[in-house]
Amino acid sequence: MMDVVAIQGILPHRYPFLLVDRILEIEPGKRIVGIKNVTVNEEFFQGHFPGKPVMPGVLIIEAMAQVGGVLLLMDVENRQDKLVYFMGIDEARFRRPVVPGDQIRFELEVLRLKASVCKLQGKAFVDGALVAEAVIMSSMVDR
Repeated sequence: MMDVVAIQGILPHRYPFLLVDRILEIEPGKRIVGIKNVTVNEEFFQGHFPGKPVMPGVLIIEAMAQVGGVLLLMDVENRQDKLVYFMGIDEARFRRPVVPGDQIRFELEVLRLKASVCKLQGKAFVDGALVAEAVIMSSMVDR
C-alpha cells in the first residue's frame, strides 16, 4: 500500500492536479489498483456544475492515467528525470456520474509494454459499479 506522500515521490503532479490518494495493490509491470476520494472541496466542482456537482469525465481519465503512471514509473531509477505523456485514449466510456462523497477505485492492467511506450486497460468503480473505462496509451519521455 502507498499513501499520497509515497505517490508524490513517484509522480510529478501536485495539488490541485494530483488525483490519486492511495495505491492499494501493485504487481510491477502487470497491474495496479488505486483510489481517489472525491470531496465537495475539489476546485472543479465550483463550475462543474453549480448546484449539481459532477466530476468531469476527463479528470476521471486523468486520475486513471496517474494511477497507471505510478505503475510505469515506480521501478524507473531516474524517474525524477522522466515524464509520462498521453499518446492516445481509446474506447473511453462513462457509465454514471461521479459525485462528491464517492471513492473511485481504479484498476489498470498492462496490455502492452515496449521500451518507453505502454498500453493500459483502465476501469473505474464506485461502490463496485463500473463508472468509467478506457484504453490508455502513453510514452515515457525525458524532462
